[in-house]
Amino acid sequence: MTISHDQIRQLAEFQDSNSSALSFYYQPSTPSNKAHKEIAIQIKDLTRDVQRRLENGNSSGKAAKESLRADLDRIIGLAGEFRSNGAHAKAIFACADQNLWLEYDLPPQLPGTQLFVDRHFHLKPLARLLGAFPRLGIALVDRHRARFFDLRLGELTERESLFRPLSRKGRSDGFAGYDGGHAQRRVEDEALHHFKAVAAVLKDAIEAGQYEKWILGCQDAHRSQLEQQLNSTLSHALVGHFNADVGHVTLEEIRVHAERLVSAWQDRRRRDLVDETLSQARGNARGVTGLRRVLSALERGEVQTLLIGENFAAHAVECAGCGHLDAHLVSECPACGKSTHEVVDVGEAILPWVIRRDIEMFYVKGGEEFDKVGNIAALLRFRSGADRNRKVWPITDPPARPPVRREEGLVGRYRGLAGAR
Repeated sequence: MTISHDQIRQLAEFQDSNSSALSFYYQPSTPSNKAHKEIAIQIKDLTRDVQRRLENGNSSGKAAKESLRADLDRIIGLAGEFRSNGAHAKAIFACADQNLWLEYDLPPQLPGTQLFVDRHFHLKPLARLLGAFPRLGIALVDRHRARFFDLRLGELTERESLFRPLSRKGRSDGFAGYDGGHAQRRVEDEALHHFKAVAAVLKDAIEAGQYEKWILGCQDAHRSQLEQQLNSTLSHALVGHFNADVGHVTLEEIRVHAERLVSAWQDRRRRDLVDETLSQARGNARGVTGLRRVLSALERGEVQTLLIGENFAAHAVECAGCGHLDAHLVSECPACGKSTHEVVDVGEAILPWVIRRDIEMFYVKGGEEFDKVGNIAALLRFRSGADRNRKVWPITDPPARPPVRREEGLVGRYRGLAGAR
């Protein structure tokens, strides 16, 4: 089963007080004669490490530990299935304590086979993978045909098609070519109506949230005719185009063209956002840098786009009561006064916030200027002007804020999450 945006949001909202939320990612390796044994050994090693930590820890009760062991045993039992899964990677999210087991097929682009157990599901590998692409539509068009596709997680699915047969000329063009000219004008008029119908289908899909961005595949002779029918929203959402014959292009060719165009578009957008955010931060405007300032802006609901270095690492503390994250390693939460626990990977800990609040996020490759500001920054929707004396709001209960103004054509929030290239 392929994971959806709504399912990702549900995973981000999940929490288990017994720290028995299991996240397993399987990345297929190069096939070999010993592949089955290698997979089984690797999975057993991962589960053995978790079980060892489980035995040495005192945070979970006996029932919770037994439930977690059941999930680990089930993971081990699936080793043979992973080998026969072909080119697909796999993600499993489980919590036997709450009777939860979810499996999803993924493209084989994960950093490796990994196993995590915590209070929350571990979503960073999924975020890096899914963030590479928005919800993408592809339209293949000529003068009388159109085919519409969805591309998600490497899977291309045809949604619908349009067909408008063009009128044919008679055997003769008539006196002085009059009939021929009239037939040609009729053909041109029918093609115009066809391109308008294609634009209407795309407009409806964008407005309904089926697509965030789209790609056009057609012959160069038809491109300008269709683009004349696009409104501003469709024009801004157009990632790019490639040359294709609707009747002869293969599904694999469509997928390769689309992924190449989206990758180039994401790289351009990432660079532009880094430049804009750092410039805004230098001017004390709609940009902040550094972990402490970014966490504060997240809690105040100011963040539009979050930028994190692909190798970003920092410690923080999280309140078990209200979920407040603090860059200062304090023992008591400044928001509600309850005790805190240390978070080793704050980049993972903020992902549920990002997903629940529909914040756009990009993983950024290191650069000298980005390194200097701590490898974390945020472009703000607005700046409240809050200072250090402002009340700290727990992330579960943000203050009321002005309506969000979104720029037309921007990639949608978490749906625009992008992995570093």
